[in-house]
Amino acid sequence: MRSILAATLFLMPALVFAHGGGLNAEGCHNDRKRGEYHCHRSANVPTPSVETASLKSDRNSITTFSQAKRVLSSAVYREPADQVAFYSGCAYHRQGKKLVPDWTTCGYKPRKNANRGSRIEWEHVVPAWVIGHQRQCWQTGGRKSCSRNDELFRMAEADMHNLVPAIGELNGDRSNYRFTELGDSFGQYGNVEFKVDFKQRAVQPPANRKGDIARTYLYMADTYGLSLSRAQKRLFEAWNWQDPVDLWECERERRIKEVQSNSNTFVSENC
Repeated sequence: MRSILAATLFLMPALVFAHGGGLNAEGCHNDRKRGEYHCHRSANVPTPSVETASLKSDRNSITTFSQAKRVLSSAVYREPADQVAFYSGCAYHRQGKKLVPDWTTCGYKPRKNANRGSRIEWEHVVPAWVIGHQRQCWQTGGRKSCSRNDELFRMAEADMHNLVPAIGELNGDRSNYRFTELGDSFGQYGNVEFKVDFKQRAVQPPANRKGDIARTYLYMADTYGLSLSRAQKRLFEAWNWQDPVDLWECERERRIKEVQSNSNTFVSENC
């Protein structure tokens, strides 16, 4: 797999705080003194390195998240048979400007937020926070600052290989939590096999989405120089093997390539 390596984009140096706990593999921790979860640079998280010009030469003019959402809806998930929410398996349909899930098609029940559960949102499989939180723009103004001022972040944020339709409540509850294995008991969302451990800030997706998630993370890491911990790599390699590429994943990759002009080869090479 080709890695895009060239001019290094330096990130803001680590900030130093009095810590209420040690850092995890992503350089993050729960600060008990401040009552918050945040991240710093650490020896476990090397500085990403990519060449923006090289990425741009392989991509078309879809360079914003808003553009990407419109194109996904019209050109990728264009047929009724394609309109299935990623984590839940619920069918959805257009209702005016909204995309609306049919809970009865997957046995979904809201955990807490029925209003957000009644719409489809476009979920970043690799969260925008993971893409941007160590970049200088994020340190100075969060996601909005990165979307306005950081061309590489905008390209990653708009990358359609990393975007899927999801029930809004699941998107919100997933937040920027890591994917992992949490056991086989489910029930937070009716019959949907999606599990969130809010204390551990961790999520277990359905078995039939684990490979899709793994191949998306591997693609994003390869394309944008994102760092994966050893534990993440082992998990995603296992999920990639357990849940192989299926026909819809191949078709989705093909359609995205038509409009975005680049491939997720972790998918396409197995089609």
